Amino acid sequence: MVHFQAASVSVDEVVAALDADGYAIVEGVLSPEEVQAKRDDLIGVLQSTPAGRNDFEGFKTQRIYNLYAKTRAFDGPAVHPLVLGVLDKVLVNYQLSAPVGIHIGPGETAQILHTDDGVYPLPRPHAEVVMNTMWPLDPFTEANGATRVAPGTHKWVDQRPDADTPTIAGEMPAGSVMFFRGSVYHGGGANTTDKPRLGVILEYCASWVRPQENHVIGVPREVVRTLEPRLQELLGYNIHPPFLGNVDGRHPRKYLE
Repeated sequence: MVHFQAASVSVDEVVAALDADGYAIVEGVLSPEEVQAKRDDLIGVLQSTPAGRNDFEGFKTQRIYNLYAKTRAFDGPAVHPLVLGVLDKVLVNYQLSAPVGIHIGPGETAQILHTDDGVYPLPRPHAEVVMNTMWPLDPFTEANGATRVAPGTHKWVDQRPDADTPTIAGEMPAGSVMFFRGSVYHGGGANTTDKPRLGVILEYCASWVRPQENHVIGVPREVVRTLEPRLQELLGYNIHPPFLGNVDGRHPRKYLE
């Protein structure tokens, strides 16, 4: 597994690992105090969050959609310098696509292997349009459902995974972040323990494609006005050069003023 330490890793090292294997894990990005505060916040949100509706979501898994309307806990991670540095290299121009809190309960089965860019009708290979980051708020282990990744599959063109496709469990301590390309095959693992595990996915997409979740409608404008400008842009108030996303010829962030 490709592990780095936040205190010493560079953006170029993470990007090189993503190029080679499709994923990279950086430990120590969040302090134990930050992890506990964010975990406590999301546990409160989970009190009113239903379980999944199908095998893909997981019948024993709770998913916090519309995350930025419900918590401020992940404002900072979304614009973390290491994350933005990697995104600047891989996607160049980007926005948040599907930020989701994921609480995998005991007895949950493994998710089917899939790619996050599979929602877009683009033939492989293509320029990367999705980059994902997974933030564990509990230690991720193979037993409790750590995300499974099939290294190198971001380079596949016509192949599809099967029962013999080798995968690795993204085991990592709370406070880490796992980067993985939208073109790499992966899936949530089975939770064979008697305790749930909590993590948050902050998925980004190129700003010229439609994000999975419509944050402009989902996150109230009075909330967005309180956020820093970079996060406002990541939530959809952005321009993809030269002018995609403009409103009446103006930058959409001006409509928050």
